Amino acid sequence: MNAPPATLLVASLGGYVLGAVAGVSFLRREKLANVCSFGAASLSALSGLLAGLIFLADGSGTPSLRSELLPALNPYIRFTVRLDPLGAFFLLIISLLAFALSAYSLGYVKGFFGRKNVGVLGAFFNALLLATTLVFVADNIWLFLIAWEIMALTAYCLVSFEHEHAEARDAGVLYFIMSHIDAGCIILGFLLLFQASGDYSFDSLHGLGAKLSPGKRDAAFVLFLVGFGIKAGIVPLHIWLPAAHPVAPSNVSALLSGAIIKTGIYGLTRVLFDFLGTPPLWWGVAVLAVGTLSAVLGVLYALMEHDLKRLLAYHSIENIGIILMGLGAALMFLHSGHPVLATLALIAGLYHTINHATFKGLLFLGAGAVLQATHTRNMEEMGGLIKRMPQTAFFFLIGAVAISALPPLNGFVSEWLTYQALLQGFGTTESLWRLVFPLSGAMLALTGALAAACFVKAFGITFLAQPRSEHAAQAHEVAPAMRLGMAVLTAACVLLGLFPTVLVRLMDPLTQQLTGQQLSTQLSLADGLVLTSLTEKTGTISTLGIVLMLVCLLPIPLALWLVLARGTKTRIGPTWDCGLRGLTPQMEYTATGFSKPIRMIFKALFQPRRDVQREYDFSPYFAKKLRFESHVEEVFVQRMYRPLRILILRVSRRVRALQAGSIHAYLLYIFVTLLLLLLFAL
Repeated sequence: MNAPPATLLVASLGGYVLGAVAGVSFLRREKLANVCSFGAASLSALSGLLAGLIFLADGSGTPSLRSELLPALNPYIRFTVRLDPLGAFFLLIISLLAFALSAYSLGYVKGFFGRKNVGVLGAFFNALLLATTLVFVADNIWLFLIAWEIMALTAYCLVSFEHEHAEARDAGVLYFIMSHIDAGCIILGFLLLFQASGDYSFDSLHGLGAKLSPGKRDAAFVLFLVGFGIKAGIVPLHIWLPAAHPVAPSNVSALLSGAIIKTGIYGLTRVLFDFLGTPPLWWGVAVLAVGTLSAVLGVLYALMEHDLKRLLAYHSIENIGIILMGLGAALMFLHSGHPVLATLALIAGLYHTINHATFKGLLFLGAGAVLQATHTRNMEEMGGLIKRMPQTAFFFLIGAVAISALPPLNGFVSEWLTYQALLQGFGTTESLWRLVFPLSGAMLALTGALAAACFVKAFGITFLAQPRSEHAAQAHEVAPAMRLGMAVLTAACVLLGLFPTVLVRLMDPLTQQLTGQQLSTQLSLADGLVLTSLTEKTGTISTLGIVLMLVCLLPIPLALWLVLARGTKTRIGPTWDCGLRGLTPQMEYTATGFSKPIRMIFKALFQPRRDVQREYDFSPYFAKKLRFESHVEEVFVQRMYRPLRILILRVSRRVRALQAGSIHAYLLYIFVTLLLLLLFAL
């Protein structure tokens, strides 16, 4: 067994290298660059997908597989990759997503022919997949940090790919700044761990928390939470995410949301459950609170958005919050000595991780198809696309149902498991901290309801009613390769929803590694057809049973229609329009009107700014024209980041006086710095 996964993993990494080289080699032959770079990425992703599946499905208890990629530069920097259950699970996620995105890209990048260099896009796309895969399978701190920096740089290049637009340049710079802040925090956290272990390998860091003093252990936790939290997009460290996702090419947006922000989840899971040992209670409370806040605020700000890709970006923040709710609950259960409940919460969080990768990737690909057809991200200029792009509309609808956590699709399964973990947490402790479980469960319910409302708006305004612009009226279905990519992720959403116990069984090695428990047999009944909780009080669910029941009931309405409709005539007439002669796009429900009730309920949070302009002809009582604008700006941008930016600029202007242009002054600065460091060391 040991050979196939390791060989497939190395082949996957090598394929991404070849794809990047192919993109650079065919810079002037865009069609060949498209086929070679994204074709290589597809095959590499398939190889990585098989490696992850084989390793997790083996079940032989193999702790890890190692492979040396390059000769060691010195005793510390070793380019060794390792496939253990946690790494294999995240390898499965990125490989599944990369396969669908690569197939989609074969058709999508044709829209760049003649105006952008497709070879550059393919090269950076493969380099980003290579670096992200290395993050998940790195065997030591050095390789992890090198891959982390390459991932940040290649993602910056892809976010800024259409750099002729100021919006893309600004988003790229913001992402670059936040990426280096998170890298700095992660490096400091790893330095604290290295100080205790004396070695850079991940094996030496296993269970290291017991060797750290409480102060250093807490400091490491805070540094890792901030560092990995920035990459994951937790509130209030999320500001790069709604800026970068909309301006990147749509295949890159799907990769950023589906895989890149998951590197933050991987890092937190690796550090908190593998390296730092049994956590203090406040760690779990902090992660659960941050997750709850991110989930609620993410969906609230998504409801206010009319930019389709920006709306999806805010939903990434929401779903990262849901994942962190599972991880935070697991940490609290580990502290209170309930490893079985901790395993349930961990399964819920990681199940939602792969679910989010599939349905959010699908939604971003659908948004990219809509953008390519209509040339706009503004939902107010869309409408009527279901008749012009029926397959894209179907795929987007599946993604919308999945992300709204409606049965029988995959989003429902992971959120149901999260509910089970939170509901059973109330009785695990006698302290007042147990109240956070029902409060978080209530916020999760609110988040689910608001997410459903948001995607009623997103699908209805985008695909239903009449076209609101000439581009929407002239839209047509996208290329077959793009539809193939969406179909792959649609199938994943359906399969992960109908057969949840299969994935739970694959997660047994992962939970054994992190919590010492395996729950697949306890979470499944009827040979895996029914998903159950750990107690009889909270019930069971079978998404496959729901589908089978609907299939069995389907002949009833068909039979009634055949009996009752016999002999009747079908009349076709205009859509009912309240007595008016004909419906026009101006009569449609708008995205602004749809979200206004939510905006009014939460106006203390949104603080909307309104601008009403009237033009009069001859009388002040009869307006010739009326213009109304409403703007919602994030409270964190207003109250936190904008004042911080002003402060940094002011300090920078004052510090600039130190740049005197004199070598004597610079030597004095160096001398004073060395003196201060010496005093600090003594």
